[in-house]
Amino acid sequence: METLNALTQYYSSYDENSRLDSRRGQVEFLTTLRYIEKYLRPGMRVLEIGAATGRYSHYLARQGYRVDAVELVEHNIEIFRANTQPHETVTVTQGNAKDLSAFADDTYDITLLLGPMYHLFTEADKLRALSEAIRVTKPGGLIYAAYCMGDASILLYGFGRGEIHNIIRDCMLDPVTFETFSQPWDIFELVRKEDIDALRSRFPVTQLHFLATDGYSNHMRQTLQEMDEETYALYLRYHFATCERVDLLGYSNHTLDIFRKEAPHALTGI
Repeated sequence: METLNALTQYYSSYDENSRLDSRRGQVEFLTTLRYIEKYLRPGMRVLEIGAATGRYSHYLARQGYRVDAVELVEHNIEIFRANTQPHETVTVTQGNAKDLSAFADDTYDITLLLGPMYHLFTEADKLRALSEAIRVTKPGGLIYAAYCMGDASILLYGFGRGEIHNIIRDCMLDPVTFETFSQPWDIFELVRKEDIDALRSRFPVTQLHFLATDGYSNHMRQTLQEMDEETYALYLRYHFATCERVDLLGYSNHTLDIFRKEAPHALTGI
């Protein structure tokens, strides 16, 4: 309930629907779509868990795919429904990533978990969300799990915006190891790649890609906005060419872990 209240308050006053419209947001959006479309085939069914206002769900539905969406925050669901076009084969229901009991096992070809892992603060909750996403995915199907990265936030908000001492004072950061600590009222859970690898290793899955969805874009917001179209197109080409380079991943505010469900599925993480 504490997490729900914090998220409801946050998303009721934040323009999530326009977050991906800026040039830095488009880097994240286009990169994520690039890796979804890499594996999409006609007739596939898609589930988006934590769909927010539906940017990905609507895009895929408008390409002719059958999409089901789950979203926790009622404010986001209202916008999702308002943005739905008559020809879309898409549904949205209010629900929690930790409990997808309304959805059958082995149903979806692609399952998108592009938001919930941002807002889960215990290992048990994270494992439960991953377990549920894997359960509803067909054997051989793909799960896309997105995360917020700690070091990018330390650099951008801590040092870049002069908040580093306040963050340490508020016990959100270990000043020796620079490990981050978050609570539900902080809204976002920040992790490192080794944390993500440890979670995934608890399940019978095979990783296909791990990538920086926005790369260095959040650190150069103004620069991106001022670029001419030719230079921005070149920047996108650079980003697409380097987004899986391990030596660059830590600078990205958002990362995407893409893995395949192997059969049979056992809940080894719980």
